[in-house]
Amino acid sequence: MRIARIATPDGPVAGRYENGVVHADDRTYEVGVDADWLPPCEPSALYCVGRNYAATLEQMEYERPDEPDFFVKPPASLLAHEEPIPYPSFTEELTYAGELAAVIDRPCRNLAEEEVPDVVRGYTIMNDMDALDQGGRSARKVFDGSGPLGPWIETDVDPTSIEMRTDVAGERRQEANTELMLFDPYEVIAHLSRRVTFRPGDVVSFGSPANPGLVEPGDAVEITYEGVGTLRNTVVDSSARGPLEDEGVAGSSLERAGE
Repeated sequence: MRIARIATPDGPVAGRYENGVVHADDRTYEVGVDADWLPPCEPSALYCVGRNYAATLEQMEYERPDEPDFFVKPPASLLAHEEPIPYPSFTEELTYAGELAAVIDRPCRNLAEEEVPDVVRGYTIMNDMDALDQGGRSARKVFDGSGPLGPWIETDVDPTSIEMRTDVAGERRQEANTELMLFDPYEVIAHLSRRVTFRPGDVVSFGSPANPGLVEPGDAVEITYEGVGTLRNTVVDSSARGPLEDEGVAGSSLERAGE
């Protein structure tokens, strides 16, 4: 089942998504007509694993980690499916990374690997944007719009063997399978649960295959994980993003979701 979150005139709504329609408790909404996309969950944090594919280690000349290597993005990094990605004014080297991500369903910590499926609501897709020319991981990874997420949560999928691909401006840039991960999703979530207490809606992403290029304003980035869906966003010039007060009540997905 696919679970989506949408922005309606009455506020955020979640429900089952099918063929362009979200089925909520009280009524149905046609996405793009009655409502707009929101990120599919409201995380307190996004826990992002890096260096989780051998090809990425080779490309970036990283050493192979002994355990999952992670960093944290804040909720301010979120963008919804089809929401524009502002190209940050402070970088000239913006990259993408197509990642599978889990959404946690309930408070939990100190998990064994076999317990992980019971605490995961489902899986979605994240684009881990990176300002590659900035100094230090936080400066590179943590900024508004650095974590497009969506389009929905798929509750029925095996995360350990999923074909994926990323297309940028119509050009195939990534192609791999999650079975090539150094640490599988269950290992990653169990490992992180020994360090942090997860809260409902928290996101854990599992790293990206090698990403061989940059993006520019005007580029559409489409990330597909078979059985999950396709996350699509277009990079725009940062000047297209006005002050928050100019975005209005309908505004960005961050404002609509009350972030």
